[in-house]
Formats: sequence, C-alpha cells, structure tokens
Amino acid sequence: MSDPAPRLDGQRGDAIIRVRDLVVGFRDRTVLKGLNLDIRRGEILGFVGPSGQGKSVLTRTILGLVPKRSGTITVFGEDVDSLSLARRRQIEQRWGVLFQQGALFSALTVKQNIQMPMREHLNLSERLLDEFARLKIEMVGLKPDAADKLPSELSGGMIKRAALARSLALDPEILFLDEPTSGLDPIGAGEFDELVSTLKQTLGLTVFMVTHDLDSLYTACDRIAALGDGQIIAEGPIETMLASTHPWVRSYFHGKRGRAVNAGPRHAHA
Repeated sequence: MSDPAPRLDGQRGDAIIRVRDLVVGFRDRTVLKGLNLDIRRGEILGFVGPSGQGKSVLTRTILGLVPKRSGTITVFGEDVDSLSLARRRQIEQRWGVLFQQGALFSALTVKQNIQMPMREHLNLSERLLDEFARLKIEMVGLKPDAADKLPSELSGGMIKRAALARSLALDPEILFLDEPTSGLDPIGAGEFDELVSTLKQTLGLTVFMVTHDLDSLYTACDRIAALGDGQIIAEGPIETMLASTHPWVRSYFHGKRGRAVNAGPRHAHA
C-alpha cells in the first residue's frame, strides 16, 4: 500500500491550492489567460465573474476534469502534474465537490448517493456505511427520512443539501461549490450559506465557492476573487471589492442589486 498523501500542517492562511500562470482553452478560444490565484487554508473564497467567462472552468481544471494548456496547479503542496495515478486518487479523496444542479444519481436514494464515494474508496461494513450516511444526512440538516427518498422526491433545497452530504462523505479538507444557491429562494439560499459557514467552522474546511449570489459574498465569504478576461481582476475581502475601480467590479457590487444588498444583507459578515 502506498503512503498517504502528506498533509499540510500549516496555520490558517497558508495556500492550500496555488494556481500559477494557468492557461485553459477550447479549440480556438482561450478562456483562462495566465490566471494566478491562491485558495487559503480555512477560508471561504467566493469566485465571481461575468457569465461564460470561465468560473466553472477553473474549478474543473483544478479537479482534473478539464485539461490545461500551460501553468501549474499545486494542491496540498504537490504539483498535480507530477502525481502518479495512485497519489492523484489519494489527493482526490481529500476534496469534495458540489456541482451546480447537485448531480445526484437519479436512480439511487439519498443514502445510496452519499455512500457511493465510501464504497469506492473505503472498505466498510454495511452497518458502518448506513451509520456514516445517517451522520452526513444529519450534518446537513436533512430529516432522517430523507435517506430513503429518490432525488425526484426532494425539493430544490433538499437536493442541494443531499449533494452537500455526498460531497462530505469522505471527510474532505476542501469543498468545491459550483453555484450552490442557484435556484433557491432567498430564505433557502441564506440557510444554505449559514450551513456552509457552520460546517467550515466545525470541520475546519477550506471552501472554494463559484457564485453570482451577492448575499453569499457578503455573508459567507472571507475573501472574494473576481474573474475578467481570463485573469483575476480584483481580489480581497468585501471591503476591497467595494473599493475597486475596475468597471465590471464596480457595476457588479454597486449596481441595482448591489445597492439592495448594501442596504440589507441577509446577515452581517462576522
């Protein structure tokens, strides 16, 4: 058996993921053009930008689902290009992913969806699989009877929570959330943001959240990075974004929706 992936034992604020000079494209279109970004241990980083500019592309490139043309991506101190397949799988067990629409398997119950990563990576008895699934369901605020429901029997908010429970199946250190509050009403979105913030605190998670939800940026995120023309155009806490003079950043945070949020975000950011 190969050695487990080494853990970074540094303090909060260390770069748990480091992206340098990243270039990604499709055919004759270059989407990310020398992008640089650090995702720091213990933070919720909100990632924003105009639609179709490559926000989800960055997530999928870090995850290895989209090939890059050049640049380096370092995760837990290791260059992902230098990893063996076995080491890559060990690294992948240390992150969880919630895709935009939940991406639950429609023919499986919530419990079975949550158990999928466990069955793939862990050698556990059925009793332990059921117990761990129950714990994850409780952790995300779903009622116990959700375990035996199919995704088609769930509301939009329940689907998001079930998908979050599955992303937590292997007790990851990093969570990737792709538009986690899209399709939710403001109350449901606020509750989901609060849940993610609580999980970050209690589990010591690092969260990379692709979002367009201004409330999420105000209430859940420690830091924000804005994408424009394939690069990071502004980066910092909400105060830095509000002070930015970049035209897109200004219009986004100070436009009509921005003013509404400025007047009354869901919660004051702690």
